[in-house]
Formats: sequence, C-alpha cells, structure tokens
Amino acid sequence: MTAEPTKAQRAARTLTAGQRILVRRLADHAAAWVRAGRRDDLDGLAAILGCVLRLVVLTAGAYGVWLLVRRWPNILWVAVPLWCWAAVRAIPDEGEEEETEAPETTEAQREHLLALVRDLIGDRPGVHLATLLDHLQKHGQGEGWSIATLRTRLPLLGVPVRKSVKVARKVAYGVHRDDLPQPSPAEAQQKAA
Repeated sequence: MTAEPTKAQRAARTLTAGQRILVRRLADHAAAWVRAGRRDDLDGLAAILGCVLRLVVLTAGAYGVWLLVRRWPNILWVAVPLWCWAAVRAIPDEGEEEETEAPETTEAQREHLLALVRDLIGDRPGVHLATLLDHLQKHGQGEGWSIATLRTRLPLLGVPVRKSVKVARKVAYGVHRDDLPQPSPAEAQQKAA
C-alpha cells in the first residue's frame, strides 16, 4: 500500500517538473538562436561562423554568470527564488498539454507546414498563432489544440515561434517571416511553376 504524497512532496514534484520544462525551453531557445546564425547564402566555414560566434557569446555569458555568483554568492538569495518562480510559471495551466517530444512527422509534412505558414504570412511581417490555429482547425487539423499546444509543437517541427509578432497593429505569439528557414529547392520549383 503506497502512502499518499505529502503537501511538501507534491510541491517538490511540481517544482521539479517546472524546472525540467524551463531548462528544456531555455535549451531549445538557445539552440534555435545558435542555429539561426547559419548563413544559407554562404558556403563552407563562412556559413557557420555566425553559429560559432553565437555559441561563443552563450558560453561567455554562462561563464560570466558563474563568475558573478562566485564573486557575490549572496546574489543567489535573489536568483534562486526568481528561478523557482519561473519554474512554477513554466508549468502548463489546466487543459494545456506540454509536449515532451516531437510529434512523428516526415520531411514532406514539415515542408507542407512551412509552405502553409509562408502562405498565411503573405506580404505581412508574420502570422499570429491564433490565426494559424484557426486556419488549421477550419481545415480539419489541430482538433482540441490550444495556442499553447501550437506554441510548443511548432519549434519541435523546426518552425520558430516569437513571443511578440506585430501584425495589423496587434502583438501576440506568432511566426515571423525572418525566422523561417529558406524553402527547399522542390518547394521553390513548385511555386515557380
């Protein structure tokens, strides 16, 4: 017979789960930022110099934080509660689901999704996730999804999401035109035809 977890144990599990989500999100954002440094218009080493520079910036930042904490350990009295608060806030609300792994997709499905996002963006700077979700649901996809679900699924599929994308004087979570990867040669040929 298993004993019911105590209030402190439930709180610790909540904090642990929130920290896992927070660390995964931070790592995903850092990795996406480093990947965004790649230049598709260049070849060889020159194409990845942006990625290398961004990785050096992240490493220097982490080293700077380590030095700061080592020099002034009392800063942890502020940093730890802030970290715990952010971890608890990272936990999805009731009814929202947190994706733990990328949904099964093929490269063709990913290219189709990117083409859909590009079509919805058109000549605007981006598209809000609410608009994308509405379009998907009107076409029989994404049933039961929320904006939070879409916000976690898109980066797993290689579609970067920004917290603030301005479209028609409104700012919300969305996909910005500048963050999209270049279309594949096959997609470019289809558009040209």
